[in-house]
Amino acid sequence: MTPFRPRLSRLVVGIAFSCALFGAIAAASADATSDYNTGLTLGTEAYQYGIPLLDEDRVYTTSTSEAKCTAPSPTAPGGGPANEFCSLRTLATASEHTVPAPNNDTLYTTAWLADLSKQPQVLHAPAIKSRFWEFELLDPWTVNFYNITSISTPLGRGDFGVTGGGNWAVVGPRFHGKVPSGVTLVRSPSDRVWVIGRTFVRGRSDLRDVHRIQDQYSITPLSKFGTAYKFKPPKHPGKAFKATIPGTQPGEDPLQFYAALGKEMLKFPPPAADRPLLSKLKAVGIGPGLNPADAHLSAATLQGLRDAVTQGHNKVLLAFQALYLKYFIKFDGYLISDDGYWGTNYLYRAIDDALGIGGQRANIALYPAALYDDTKAPLTGSKRYVLRIPKTRLPIPVSAFWSLTLYDINSFFVPNPLNRYVLNEFSHLRKNPDGSIDIYIQHDEPSNPAQVSNWLPATAPGNAFRLIWRLYGLGKHLRGVLNGTGWEPPVIQPCDAAGYGNDGTACAS
Repeated sequence: MTPFRPRLSRLVVGIAFSCALFGAIAAASADATSDYNTGLTLGTEAYQYGIPLLDEDRVYTTSTSEAKCTAPSPTAPGGGPANEFCSLRTLATASEHTVPAPNNDTLYTTAWLADLSKQPQVLHAPAIKSRFWEFELLDPWTVNFYNITSISTPLGRGDFGVTGGGNWAVVGPRFHGKVPSGVTLVRSPSDRVWVIGRTFVRGRSDLRDVHRIQDQYSITPLSKFGTAYKFKPPKHPGKAFKATIPGTQPGEDPLQFYAALGKEMLKFPPPAADRPLLSKLKAVGIGPGLNPADAHLSAATLQGLRDAVTQGHNKVLLAFQALYLKYFIKFDGYLISDDGYWGTNYLYRAIDDALGIGGQRANIALYPAALYDDTKAPLTGSKRYVLRIPKTRLPIPVSAFWSLTLYDINSFFVPNPLNRYVLNEFSHLRKNPDGSIDIYIQHDEPSNPAQVSNWLPATAPGNAFRLIWRLYGLGKHLRGVLNGTGWEPPVIQPCDAAGYGNDGTACAS
């Protein structure tokens, strides 16, 4: 029997070793799963936090890649040099793919105040009466921190009801000097400012008058203010044209996203309110001047971070859909919110960036948005829809203008035979005998010529689309629209087989 004992001992040792090995493998697997989840969770937070900063830098780099203004139309890929206004002279078209959700109601006049640490820049506007206009000022985090505008109901920081023109010196956060008498001082939270100028256009016949106004917008360095200053284009243009965000394109390492974010945060330090989040993100090598690739993280953590970037955009859109459905009933199928300033609600800021960078405060404009009809079915070019605005909701209570714009699922205009992307008060909308207005949304042109003026062309069958209202200057009506007790956009009714909406409203033929 003695020969059996050594064999038994070896068997026991082998079983113990196998159990230990299995336990080690299981523990390692559990650790890898935990590391991956940590990377995915923190990476997702970092993506939603940082995507607006990197997206605005994309627009900045794209827009300042020319030594002189080379954007005679919205389709030009260049832009202009920093510290100089560059005006678009024609309304946006379906070929415009630089900035999501462009409007077709105003001509843009944009500028980048690139380095206010060197010296302030003075914005000038002429007297502009009986027309909406504004200079919207955004910091690098896409926060609308100041507005200069003809709208006269203030909420937040800005100059409101400006019709007689003026001069505004935009200064950086470390400026301690004085500005000349008659010049309004505007303190920026950062040394780079995106100025988005909008001048309302009453139709194509109005373009010449708007051009005259645009030609009088100007930017002057503070040291040259009051002189016969004339802008001199730089000998060397800005950075190379860049229409993408690092780490988000096929074939790129998604970790490049965090590296680019770290560099951008060094240039534009995050506000103090962001410190709690940045303290969390530092554990995975994300923050000002940081790069996860240099943080000695496990392979599983790095994979989680990569997947967070790859999945980031879709997660933001899914979050928008969830938020939209949460308020679906309250706002009759729309999402209505105060944009332009989000505090530490980084997800909301990321949603606004995805839908259309450059959003502004509710006192200037509200953007009721819809993805579904009133049955909670996605909007699609395969169906026909009708929106009835009752006489009791007319006129729409805005002091500046209103419009309804249709976008494809990527927030760009939809090509159509009429080159019509928007309906507004200047669209010669046909009224019903009872004073109401029916808006027809479908891919094919109505066969009844009388209905064509109220037709907003949709995407091709099978393709989804979204609708966005623009309500500029709600004034005393703002609170009611925001809380759902005041004016409401009309419900979006799908047409049944007989050609009627669910309340009996006739659809287009």
